[in-house]
Amino acid sequence: MVQYTLAQSPEVILAVAGKDSRKAREKAMDQLVDLMDDGKLPTNLANGFDPQQFIEVKTPETNSDVKSQEDAVVEAVQVLSHLATLKMKMQDSREDALQIRKLIDLLFIDEPITEAQVTELKDGFKTLKSFAQSNLKYRDARSQAETARQVLDEALKP
Repeated sequence: MVQYTLAQSPEVILAVAGKDSRKAREKAMDQLVDLMDDGKLPTNLANGFDPQQFIEVKTPETNSDVKSQEDAVVEAVQVLSHLATLKMKMQDSREDALQIRKLIDLLFIDEPITEAQVTELKDGFKTLKSFAQSNLKYRDARSQAETARQVLDEALKP
């Protein structure tokens, strides 16, 4: 697990599975965009932001088994929290996206399509795209969250 922060907001920690890489920084960028979309980022990045500007947070090596278990629990909670956010985002656009998806089928039949249906279809592509992207992110995060759930289950045992 690698963690990133921003120079503008060091209190914001973005945790990504794996080690520091271009792909990990892109995943952190997705989390950053989600924070910005949800209005939870205390900093305005008006001048833009590049994944290379992330600052990797390195935790000092300790021999304490308890400390490493605590860190794993914190990380697991962050992963599960991210999963919950993605699930809500995906669910919010699901119904609208499915309606637009039904209209797409009209393009592939020989029956006439109305101008209103075409307009509705064109207007709905953004919703469809948003849902599809959220759904893909959710499925990816869900597979990663299985490990987080196991870490929490282990920590909650009496």
